[in-house]
Amino acid sequence: MSTLTREFSIDGMHCAGCVKSVTGAVSRVPGVKHVDVSLENKAAKVEFDGTLTEPEAIVAAVEGAGFDARLR
Repeated sequence: MSTLTREFSIDGMHCAGCVKSVTGAVSRVPGVKHVDVSLENKAAKVEFDGTLTEPEAIVAAVEGAGFDARLR
């Protein structure tokens, strides 16, 4: 197992509901262990198993929830 932590910039969040949507979308990505989304910083810090997923899958999950994301 290879645990990695990466930070992603998230654009388009305006409220706690947005944070909940992003958190839920990222949490459903296989291999994700922990998600910390900050509305103030417009960012998400994600801890995940690098053997099960990659940053691109996390970006895709955020974009699927209706927000723009990129690896910081």
